[in-house]
Amino acid sequence: MNADAAGDWKRWHAHREETVSAPYGPLALVGSHWIEDHPDGRLPALPGIWAADEDGVVLTATAADGLALDGEPLAGEVRLAADPEPSARVTLGERRLVVLVREGIWGIREYDPAAGARRSFRGIDATPYDPRWSVPGRFTPYAGHPRTVRVGTADGVERALVLAGELGFTLAGRELTLQVAEQPDGRLWAVFADTTGGAGGFRFRFLYSAAPAADGSTTVDFNRAQLPQCAFADHFICPFPPPGNTLDLAVEAGERKLA
Repeated sequence: MNADAAGDWKRWHAHREETVSAPYGPLALVGSHWIEDHPDGRLPALPGIWAADEDGVVLTATAADGLALDGEPLAGEVRLAADPEPSARVTLGERRLVVLVREGIWGIREYDPAAGARRSFRGIDATPYDPRWSVPGRFTPYAGHPRTVRVGTADGVERALVLAGELGFTLAGRELTLQVAEQPDGRLWAVFADTTGGAGGFRFRFLYSAAPAADGSTTVDFNRAQLPQCAFADHFICPFPPPGNTLDLAVEAGERKLA
């Protein structure tokens, strides 16, 4: 066990607050627009004409629109692929217009450093580190291939969530499991809820665990349970917990709500 686990947690918490309040962090998101909802190509409060096909987004703009592409004024037509959020090729002054795609549906997210939520941010309420909430875990991949389930998301639409296996652990004397996805870097990601949701805490949270060792072992540390992006801005489409990921106990650890 890390002798300075509490100190590491404090540094993690400080970094989280810096990250979410960064100029283009989650608090800066002021809009998400699905292009198919606007057949005339006019997105709310954004200049230019935006169209989408299977391969990407086509933006048509004039110099008077004030848009820039890769830092240069844009006049004409350009085809855009999905951006590595929150970076964006297209900007409008200090705002970034991020191209994204979900299940073949193209959209634009608008990040504004002057967003009111960012200006009013006072921190994240989080429970101080407690070693009881950090326990050994073991990842068991699903046989054959990952499983895809449909789950509700924060914007009211059901979308696919690809799950790689189950993460088992013992907490408060109980044997528990969470269904987890696998990140590109090997980390495990769980969307979970517990009995504290809505009672002094956000209704669900995210939990990341280190990439498991060859035998599946990893650490399940609820001290680092974190608020989903939709806790910071209404325009994110965070997935809700899949079936089986609502724990019947109070996980009084990690991030709880905005301060």
